[in-house]
Amino acid sequence: MSGLRGAASIAGAGTYGLGEAPGQSELEITAGAVRAALDDAGLKTADVDGVFCASMTYNMGSLTLCEYLGIAPKFSDSSMIGGSSNLAHLLTAMMAIATGQCDVALVAYGSNQRSASGRLVSTSRPDPFESPYGPRQPITSYALAASRHMHEYGTTREQLAEVATAARAWAALNPDAFLREPLTIADVLASRPISDPFTVRDCCLVTDGGGAVILTSPERARDLQRPPVPVLGGAMAHWHRAITNMPDLTVTAANESGPRACAMAGVSTSDIDLVEVYDAFTINTIVFLEDLGFCAKGEGGAFVENGAIAPGGRLVVNTNGGGLSCCHPGMYGIFPLIEAVRQLRGDCGERQQPSPEIALAHGNG
Repeated sequence: MSGLRGAASIAGAGTYGLGEAPGQSELEITAGAVRAALDDAGLKTADVDGVFCASMTYNMGSLTLCEYLGIAPKFSDSSMIGGSSNLAHLLTAMMAIATGQCDVALVAYGSNQRSASGRLVSTSRPDPFESPYGPRQPITSYALAASRHMHEYGTTREQLAEVATAARAWAALNPDAFLREPLTIADVLASRPISDPFTVRDCCLVTDGGGAVILTSPERARDLQRPPVPVLGGAMAHWHRAITNMPDLTVTAANESGPRACAMAGVSTSDIDLVEVYDAFTINTIVFLEDLGFCAKGEGGAFVENGAIAPGGRLVVNTNGGGLSCCHPGMYGIFPLIEAVRQLRGDCGERQQPSPEIALAHGNG
């Protein structure tokens, strides 16, 4: 275990503008989420002295947000590593609090992707080794990974569809989810093709929305208005940016970061009560459950069969409906964290799990 274990607690969490927020800028949506998280914690912007913000629009996310909100922090970080940025910021914020660099840290993200454009937008510079083949990123890369997993391990289209139907079943219990109507495996398979083997229901939503969490020391968190959620562990790992540099399309850096995070926390996968993973595509959930250690490599397809990760299944996964059915405003990484916090505090209404003690939140860049 690490000396950083439990060095900070999450004292507040909030979302804003999930789904559609017409007429609002990215900054307005992010600020709305910040205010919701501060209200949840019983704090003011004047209490915040550490700011962590990644943006798909601004290359200095924290500076822009601080200027907008009138915060002059002692510590900030605008590191942008895609959808895992916010969870990476969580670990950095823990370090900053533990070393006295700041007392109250804000981790925030927002996007108006749906109302501003109405379509999936790639913010990546074209890769010179991939762009000649005309990929539509990130969909093409994940479709290739899915195809490889199917070839290598016999994963089926129906097993991919199980992930989508499980996410929708959870979303049906979440009043904030963007899509809540029933979804069957047959519906997924018959949906509009996007990039083989994916149909549109294998792909994440395009929504607006913002999220934020507030971290502080365990001592201060105990004096605030909501039950604190201690952060027991965390880890980062990244191996590549482009799929052309992946030695194995079926293995991700979660294979490294997951075990290290569990080691820091002093827990094993059998101790974890619920899992919130970054499900931008149905293959993601299967591969991440393998890489994080909930099943062996190649067994993820069989693992999710027969509603195993749907409500009432053997493993509690993506209880808000995930990026497939709840929300996906450009980057989803802050939302698994917020859902984990809400579950641990008992705030989730109809989808609430009975007395969870340990949750895993995962991001993917």
